[in-house]
Amino acid sequence: MKVVLFCGGQGMRLREFSDAIPKPMVNIGYRPILWHVMKYYAYYGHKDFILCLGHRGDVIKNYFLNYDECLSNDFVLTNGAKQVQLLQSDIHDWKISFVDTGLHSNIGQRLMAVRSHLEGEEMFLANYSDGLTAMPLTPYLDQFHNQRKIASFLCVKPAQSFHAVTVGQDGLVSEIQAVRDMDLWVNGGYFAFRKEIFDYMHPGEELVVEPFQRLVAKQQLLAYRYDGFFGCMDTFKEKQQLDDMYARGDTPWEVWKSATKA
Repeated sequence: MKVVLFCGGQGMRLREFSDAIPKPMVNIGYRPILWHVMKYYAYYGHKDFILCLGHRGDVIKNYFLNYDECLSNDFVLTNGAKQVQLLQSDIHDWKISFVDTGLHSNIGQRLMAVRSHLEGEEMFLANYSDGLTAMPLTPYLDQFHNQRKIASFLCVKPAQSFHAVTVGQDGLVSEIQAVRDMDLWVNGGYFAFRKEIFDYMHPGEELVVEPFQRLVAKQQLLAYRYDGFFGCMDTFKEKQQLDDMYARGDTPWEVWKSATKA
């Protein structure tokens, strides 16, 4: 299946980096988070990518136009450093379409802008490009195939250490509980769609607002609950947490390093 990657937003909550580069290009280790997301899909056999560009799309284009395989692969250097023999390769069999979907477009508008690139596709995948997971993709897609609904998305537990509070009219607190311990699930930004998703979208609408409400009304929206690793890079603090995990070799999202596929 083709994979639509939304990578044109301005990343306002990650301004330390995203003024100069788009948020999906912020590095985790040697590679941008966008590369980690693409590597995840490629591991499961989905290597035809459509990048929805916007803010600093030139940075993403130049990154892949000048892609250096040596940064994340072993290689042998010979002939006075003039010849490089790669021992592995990342993207030799990837197909990447770079599409300008507007500087200020929302997610729904970006998806509509690449509709022509999805002609003939019965189903496709999509992603916010700012979250990493160890979710086995095969069971997720099996549920989507078997239930024959139009849309599906990954549901995860909130990672933040907030506490939810129940307050009475008099201001007295009757309950306080860590959000992580509640039966509360949030959108993880990993999607699967059938082509009929476009029948539920109108120009200018945000994807998960009006179109998803229409899908809910028609019982056409699935959620796949996953309680394993999920890490979002929405803030500087979350980036630091992912950096720390990478530095100590704790990288559960790197499923391509596993001995066998889930």
